[in-house]
Amino acid sequence: MNLFDKDNRFNAANLITFGNIAAGVIAIYFIVKGDFTVAIVLAWIAGGLDIADGKVARKYQLSTEFGVQLDSFADFLSFVVMPSFLLFYAMDKSSGFQEAVLGMVFIFYIISGLRRLVEFNLKVDAGEVAKYFEGVPTPLGAILLWVLYLINAFGLITNGWILGMLVIAVAWSLNSKLRIPHP
Repeated sequence: MNLFDKDNRFNAANLITFGNIAAGVIAIYFIVKGDFTVAIVLAWIAGGLDIADGKVARKYQLSTEFGVQLDSFADFLSFVVMPSFLLFYAMDKSSGFQEAVLGMVFIFYIISGLRRLVEFNLKVDAGEVAKYFEGVPTPLGAILLWVLYLINAFGLITNGWILGMLVIAVAWSLNSKLRIPHP
């Protein structure tokens, strides 16, 4: 098996992406157990792997439609679902009603992230990198949710309603017309 064969579904770039997916799944496990520190470390590992897979794919000309789709699935798990779980599980919820409303807010965020990734996939060609993102990319959305997690964890904003409104703002930004420079 050649790790630098573009037609190999398990080439070097895709293996790195599979590592991103594994880090995201394991992070969710630790979130559900209440070990947010380990989950955050795994989230940053997933982020590093997300950067690495693209660099390896471009350097070794391994970019394929399969890789583009796989990367979006990894982004969905590690940068949409996982940070949503992190913040939702970390927040104090004063009542069952508030928990249900916040649950719907995070479902809205997850759907917004998924929509953003599907739209991106419809516009991108394998191996091409645009100068600007239209709307906030999901990794940046994840960072914004992690910032909200830290704001909550350090007691700066602990009100679930306020945090929920901020999550809605981030969800909106994912599919906005904001132009974000590509790194």
